Amino acid sequence: MTTQSFELEVVDVVEETADAHSITFRVPDGAEADFAFKPGQFLTLAVPSDQTGVAARCYSLCSSPADESGTVTITVKRTAEGYASNWLCDNVRDGDTLRVLAPSGIFTPASLDSDLLLFAGGSGVTPIMSIARTALARGTGRIVVFYANRDETSVIFARELTALAAAHPDRLQVVHWLESVQGLPTAEQVRAFAADRSSYDAFVCGPAPFMKMTVGVLKELGFPRERRHQEKFVSLGGNPFGDLPEVEQAAQEVAAAESDPDDAAPAVDAEVAAPAVPAVAGPVRLEVELDGETHAFDDWDPATRMLDHLEANGVKAPYSCREGECSACAVRLLEGEVAMAHNDVLDDEDLAEGIRLACQSTPTTDVVRATYS
Repeated sequence: MTTQSFELEVVDVVEETADAHSITFRVPDGAEADFAFKPGQFLTLAVPSDQTGVAARCYSLCSSPADESGTVTITVKRTAEGYASNWLCDNVRDGDTLRVLAPSGIFTPASLDSDLLLFAGGSGVTPIMSIARTALARGTGRIVVFYANRDETSVIFARELTALAAAHPDRLQVVHWLESVQGLPTAEQVRAFAADRSSYDAFVCGPAPFMKMTVGVLKELGFPRERRHQEKFVSLGGNPFGDLPEVEQAAQEVAAAESDPDDAAPAVDAEVAAPAVPAVAGPVRLEVELDGETHAFDDWDPATRMLDHLEANGVKAPYSCREGECSACAVRLLEGEVAMAHNDVLDDEDLAEGIRLACQSTPTTDVVRATYS
């Protein structure tokens, strides 16, 4: 199965820094509900490729759903060997169109009224910017942004962050950390920064070493799992646009995983497979909570994956890659158990808390209850 895609027109391209561009798309008439995104989510783009036809890549939204302009904006940072990021920065202009999937992802606050501690490294500021913009517009909590960069010229959204802090001095604090001046931030320095904000909801996005160090500090400080969020990037192993032979796409994505960390799908933490459990024999009862509504079925075939069953019954459940390589379809089990065929994003903590990938899950108990909230 493939995901429904949309042709989106580019209405603005802004050079944020020498190697980062923000691309704004107009949402097509009639697709407003499909693009009603949450802050911190991402878009999947079909980037044209002479060799393979299309390269599927995911980029975080930097815009806010509080902006009712009828547009959505992503920010793309070049990487040295990144085909898609370089193609987008070099070729996309106003008036162009690209195929795009609807927003996905779970790197988003449960409440915009919570106090937020936002850690960003480099282009990891993109979803952090969306969260900060939205919380300031629609929430009431305090917001602290710790933003690490190589040097002053690498700071994406520098002017807007300054303007937002000036406009909301009682709610927003932005701390810039420049490697050229202060060196790389250490665990001790991050610990000192975060220690008196242990009641905040923490979000971390950036290069892998930065995230590993920061999340480790948050764990040491006692931030519980429900208030500690990490956005990791992995390469899509499949093509949700359905245009490429699987062998070609697999070869393309293996190369991308080694050379193009910014042209990847936002995901959660690690590469851990769920334990294998024998499947049940007969029809299973499935109850799923989504957007305040409960969907119940007594005919879930154990050979059918949860996402496929929901779609076959008219439920518009969220998903993106369908390969177990992003977190867009993640559910939390309330009762019962499932087995996942593939999992590249959920770690031991996620699995222990009952989080599973609907696109990979088949039932192993006679009753399964889950929620997307």
